[in-house]
Amino acid sequence: MKLSELKTSGHPKTLFSSFLYFDVSFMIWVILGALGVFITQDFGLSPSQKGMIVAVPILAGSVFRIVLGILTDRFGPKKTAILGMSITTIPLLWGLFAGNTIPELYMIGILLGVAGASFAVALPMASRWYPPHLQGVAMGIAGAGNSGTLIATLFGPRLAESFGWHVTMGLAIIPLLITFFVFILLAKDAPTQPAPQPLANYFKVFAHKDTWFFCLLYSVTFGGFVGLSSFLSMFFVDEYGLSSVQAGDFVTLCVAAGSFFRPVGGYISDKIGGVKVLSFLFIGVAVCMLGVSQLPPLFAITALLFVGMMCLGMGNGAVFQLVPQRFQKEIGMVTGIVGAAGGIGGFFLPNILGTLKELTGSYSSGFITFSCIALAAIAILVIANFSWRKTWNIKDRAVKI
Repeated sequence: MKLSELKTSGHPKTLFSSFLYFDVSFMIWVILGALGVFITQDFGLSPSQKGMIVAVPILAGSVFRIVLGILTDRFGPKKTAILGMSITTIPLLWGLFAGNTIPELYMIGILLGVAGASFAVALPMASRWYPPHLQGVAMGIAGAGNSGTLIATLFGPRLAESFGWHVTMGLAIIPLLITFFVFILLAKDAPTQPAPQPLANYFKVFAHKDTWFFCLLYSVTFGGFVGLSSFLSMFFVDEYGLSSVQAGDFVTLCVAAGSFFRPVGGYISDKIGGVKVLSFLFIGVAVCMLGVSQLPPLFAITALLFVGMMCLGMGNGAVFQLVPQRFQKEIGMVTGIVGAAGGIGGFFLPNILGTLKELTGSYSSGFITFSCIALAAIAILVIANFSWRKTWNIKDRAVKI
């Protein structure tokens, strides 16, 4: 496989548009986490409340991913993306002009979930333009839009320090509008867009056990990535006494590893198979999180989180090298479902970290729990691979699992 094939075997403008749409949407989706320190100062939140505030958009995104996944399969990803970006302006305007009570914050967080649901649109849009042997890298490039977290954690605290977190949310509308017009001009639905089906047909994928395998695996890889991305700013401030801007810089460094190595995970998976890649990555996550649980000095914990997030990011790419091999026609719906599972995992992780911190007085137990979850994912992967080798007609495939 040559990367130059991406230009000749698909639609580069749509691939770029998918990445840009997901990138800016992801930035907006995690903005409450990036601004969490400032919001905490205004409302005096407890550790468990901190976890809940940043987790609400993630959980809402899980629900909306299924909705947008269905809309993508029925009406096409371009129309669905335009609708999603239009709705996303609402919570940003709400945060700019109001957002003065905790119930309002929860409502803003719920609506921000529409931005997180962009995953269920961007990845199918990119996937349908490319042949099977390019699925891993194409979906990895589109999925690298989770690098939007970098923008949120790097610039969010700096802008909030100068203008306040309300104005910062309003400023996020600017890149959203730029993306909106670029998307309209460049993005194009693939000719392989399936014909609309009765609504009930889309839910038939729940009957396949492979759907649930992918959900469990992605709830660990993506759930770990987005959960940590949302919570680490407050963790660095609480545990290491960093300023809001310093914490954002350290989070940006860690998030960069997960974002930029996602396409690498997809690329390597195209070469040797997603199962092999995931096996090594889950071990890496377990080891790194166990090291983080010891709460070592700042330099050491940053290195551990960097490697751990890199493993999680590559794991995201590896999972979605496998998904389109199994579900090509239903890729929109399945992407929504699997993405929703990832969001649910991302909802629970900040809550686990915040609640166990409140109960035990330390973040150690939360990271030990996440390490054990990564080990459990290896067992799930072994079971899933055994099933896949029995049911997938691997000999007739040009791709590897």
